[in-house]
Amino acid sequence: MKAAVLYQKGDLPQYLDIPEPKAKADNEVLVSVKAVAIKHFDKGRATGKHYSSHTPMDGGRVIGGDGVCMLSDGSRVYGMAVEGMLSEQALIEKDRIVKLPSKLSNAVGAALPNAVIGAAMGLRFKADIQAGENVLINGATGFTGRVAVQIAKHYGAKKVIATGRNQKSLEDLLKLGADEVIVIDQSDEKILTRLREIQRDSPIDVIIDYLWGHSAELILASLKGTGSFTPKTRFVSVGSMTGDLIQLSAANLRSADLQLTGSGLGSWSKEQIRKLFTEILPEMYERAANGLLIVDTIEVKLKDIADLWNLEVPDGRRLVVTI
Repeated sequence: MKAAVLYQKGDLPQYLDIPEPKAKADNEVLVSVKAVAIKHFDKGRATGKHYSSHTPMDGGRVIGGDGVCMLSDGSRVYGMAVEGMLSEQALIEKDRIVKLPSKLSNAVGAALPNAVIGAAMGLRFKADIQAGENVLINGATGFTGRVAVQIAKHYGAKKVIATGRNQKSLEDLLKLGADEVIVIDQSDEKILTRLREIQRDSPIDVIIDYLWGHSAELILASLKGTGSFTPKTRFVSVGSMTGDLIQLSAANLRSADLQLTGSGLGSWSKEQIRKLFTEILPEMYERAANGLLIVDTIEVKLKDIADLWNLEVPDGRRLVVTI
């Protein structure tokens, strides 16, 4: 069967023939793969930059961790791969399967889960978002950020503030539910002034951050108090697109009612993962199938994987390999 195989960290994946995988445990099932999204997470693992990266096995490793596939009975499901997903056939775990609505495309079915994980898990479990709260999403112009804006509104956010560099993408977010947008490609003084105005007039309850780096420093600095009572803010780090390290003043932590946490692999409980598959993903798939959760994809073919691996995907879209 054909597959996208990686031999060394940082190399381009190769389109090759490999043997069909064989189940090694009772919870593994062989499926026909239909669509796999190429995410920053996959590329981070392939280059060794993500903290969950591991060295490819002897003989290479099939890339991709999840996707839309077909069971032997003809059912279309989203599943997580045991070893690799970007191939004509793969092994998935039986207890990590979500059935797809009939009117949902394979491409959207493959693209949505990672974004839902990157948005809903932080909003629901790490920030414990409540209806009527104000949410700031830092780095909202990417695919996951766009989904986060919509999910925050679905969870009852009163006001959603979105930040990003791309002015056009920020304007699009106003159509997806954002109430205000802030361009972070401007002076620190202007950004801080606006953030402090927002914090004064309608305090931010939840921050979902996909960028980290300097923009996160500015957001945290805007929360710094002066010794009087401050509103509680839950800051959830989900990504680090603009840098893995920041400088954080201890006065920030002491002068504000600030909860700083992260949302990612290793930070969730088994019960939260169970709810992801039994509650969150099914709900978001239904919303997408009914046009209530909007995502855009670009579909490509498996045979072109090496040429398309580093393709720049514009305007918050997701690259999806269809098989």
